[in-house]
Amino acid sequence: MNFNKIKSSCRIVRILAGLILIAIGIITSNYWFFLGIAPLIVGVTNFCPLCMFTKKCDLPQKK
Repeated sequence: MNFNKIKSSCRIVRILAGLILIAIGIITSNYWFFLGIAPLIVGVTNFCPLCMFTKKCDLPQKK
């Protein structure tokens, strides 16, 4: 199987963005910010389904 892993710099940014969005959602009680769960899960699991289509986040494949 070809699992699309994301770059470590993108991974850190996605985790931070997810945590910040969730924190804003808790502080403001605005439930739209709980969509920060998506980038948080992508960053933690190191797998991005969107990268399978865009090919922008892929790490070089070992041969």
